[in-house]
Amino acid sequence: MLVSEIMSKSPKTVTPETKLIDVVSLMCLFRFSGLPVLKDDELVGIIAEKDVMHRMFPKLEDFAHVMATPDYDAMMMQYKDVVNLKVEDVMTPRVISVAPDMHILRAATIMVRHKFRRIPVAENGKLVGMLSLGDIHKAIFQANLAENMCK
Repeated sequence: MLVSEIMSKSPKTVTPETKLIDVVSLMCLFRFSGLPVLKDDELVGIIAEKDVMHRMFPKLEDFAHVMATPDYDAMMMQYKDVVNLKVEDVMTPRVISVAPDMHILRAATIMVRHKFRRIPVAENGKLVGMLSLGDIHKAIFQANLAENMCK
């Protein structure tokens, strides 16, 4: 079974100039864990919840210079500053994608290796869909269920 058979063909996308507040609203309201970033129809990055959250974490050097425990409540308040940024300020620019003609288990292997729950599907740098581990699991379940029912 190929990626093209089970991928979402019309994923929600954002641009590098999109305000982060708009992205986090989509993430929270529609439970998107990540969105592809397009510029002139080219896949140029991905913005994930972890990219947003990492902006609030203390850096290792912060711990090296200060022996005290970080003020996590104060750090939570930095969220207001983070969501005023643009996607390009926090996105991951190096995108790993899969091809639409790839077998779904090969795509799953890539996703598991990189600890991705979803991955862009691209062809010649152009986004053609999104694939999630849930899509793969559902397809395998349905294929096996159908096979078992025919026996």
